Amino acid sequence: MSSVVRKKRDFHQLSKPWNVIFNLIAGIFAFLCVFPFLFVVIISLTDEGTLARDGYSLIPAKWSLGAYRYVFESGDMLLRSYGVTIFVTVLGTIISLLFISLYAYAISRKSFRYRNFFAFFAFFTMLFNGGLVPTYIIVTQFLGLKDTVWALIMPLAVNAFYIMILRTFYITSVPDAIVESGKIDGAGEFRIFLKLVLPLSLPGLATIALFSTLGYWNDWFNALLYIDDPNLVPLQSMLMRIETSMQFIMQNSQNSSLSLEAFRSMPQDTSRMAMVVLATGPIIFAYPFFQRYFIQGLTIGAVKE
Repeated sequence: MSSVVRKKRDFHQLSKPWNVIFNLIAGIFAFLCVFPFLFVVIISLTDEGTLARDGYSLIPAKWSLGAYRYVFESGDMLLRSYGVTIFVTVLGTIISLLFISLYAYAISRKSFRYRNFFAFFAFFTMLFNGGLVPTYIIVTQFLGLKDTVWALIMPLAVNAFYIMILRTFYITSVPDAIVESGKIDGAGEFRIFLKLVLPLSLPGLATIALFSTLGYWNDWFNALLYIDDPNLVPLQSMLMRIETSMQFIMQNSQNSSLSLEAFRSMPQDTSRMAMVVLATGPIIFAYPFFQRYFIQGLTIGAVKE
């Protein structure tokens, strides 16, 4: 017995240096992932003249909020764009989860007679689509969603790839015995789905929810196609328009003294970094809400007794 204890003690002593090395490697990798965003924040807080004179620096000689002041000069428009983006992201994620989870659950059940047809129907859309022009005609003329907030939500509500991911999660993580036990107790399909399947599927649902949240938050193309009303412009499209106006002033600065004066007083590089911070910062705080379920998704089924 003492030899076994001695071997365990020797093993732990040998594993300590390797644990330190692995933790150090993981820490360096985490720092390399976070550092670019921190550097962008530093650049956005750098004075434009200092940046032009000294270049990029971790500790700039002069700090400034001029880039953020330039971006916030749009006033209520920026706050309104934030409100539109937050509303579209929250409502769109809920609708997307509802559609995807129900569709994936239906085609994951072996008792559903047409599950192969609907699975192929979803898979087919991953290979072929109708094209941009037919999609535009359907959204604007057939559905009449132009200049409405639904034009930012419905085109991204259902993603075939997410359906396939969640279907696989249902098949591998929800035992058939649980569904059968619910049927024996007299529960219907919706009650089984709500009471039994959903609690077991939180890691998969959290993954799909985060993907959908990122998709809605970063979407600007649908606003470019379907939104002309300035009150419905989302954040990404708003920042893109600010960037376009900056490029217009830069390109025409030699033809107008007014444009030249505006060009000289305008924070160019720092304002771009400020836009990155404004567009990326809020969505970073959404990740902690899903982190616990991501860990469960990585470890589920890893330990079997």
